[in-house]
Amino acid sequence: MAASFVPKMLTNLFLVLVLATATFLAKASDLKETKLSMYLQDISDVGNPNVTVIPVAGIAGKAWTVTQFGTIFVTDDYITETADPKSPGVGRAQGMYVTAGLDGLNSHVMISIVFTNKEYNGSTIQIQGISQQFVPGTEVAVVAGTGKFRFARGYATFETYFLDIPTQYSVIRFNVTVQHH
Repeated sequence: MAASFVPKMLTNLFLVLVLATATFLAKASDLKETKLSMYLQDISDVGNPNVTVIPVAGIAGKAWTVTQFGTIFVTDDYITETADPKSPGVGRAQGMYVTAGLDGLNSHVMISIVFTNKEYNGSTIQIQGISQQFVPGTEVAVVAGTGKFRFARGYATFETYFLDIPTQYSVIRFNVTVQHH
């Protein structure tokens, strides 16, 4: 009797696993894909009252610069619909990045895109990954999201659209492709 019970139990377990997998795959097909293009208004001049990026920690005795290994920056960049800083706001890019490459060429980025515009107000997209500095474009991962971007995953690209070294002002084009529920 025990010998016939085990195969029946295994058959039932197998059926449960098949149903669970089918349900999961059906839900996975419900994913939406959203593509966004926006612009980060980045002000790095610490003397500017509107500064949006500042170094907060680094190696003692070393300059806290974007190329110095171990330097930690905090950011709260204004995000706009177009490159014009007076264009309608989309939200804020809030987080930090760390110069993670010994050669100063890579930063580890951890940023939350906090939406304040009408369409996505209150929703967020979480960005994380290594961003290569001083290259025309770089790609990082979208690892999570909230609100309209719940369970988000995807990728984001950054490219310098405008750079004014004397004023330490730059505009970064930010493209996001995200799948979410």
